[in-house]
Amino acid sequence: MAKKLIFKYDAVGDILYVNQCLPYAEQESQELDYGVVARLNPETQEIENLEVMFFSKRLRESNVFELPIVADLHLTQKV
Repeated sequence: MAKKLIFKYDAVGDILYVNQCLPYAEQESQELDYGVVARLNPETQEIENLEVMFFSKRLRESNVFELPIVADLHLTQKV
């Protein structure tokens, strides 16, 4: 079952969190790019969380920000 994405921004640390679930200790971490960390499900290896460090700095330097991932997005309900 697909899960909703939850975006949380930590202004003090300048980190954008993109979560499908709360992070947990068993997740594996992989740096996808400089300052972009994925937390993976240990059984499926699917991305469950992303941490984008220096988020506001990235947006100030360029108005385009790309993540090195592929996404299949759907509405959670009919609009």
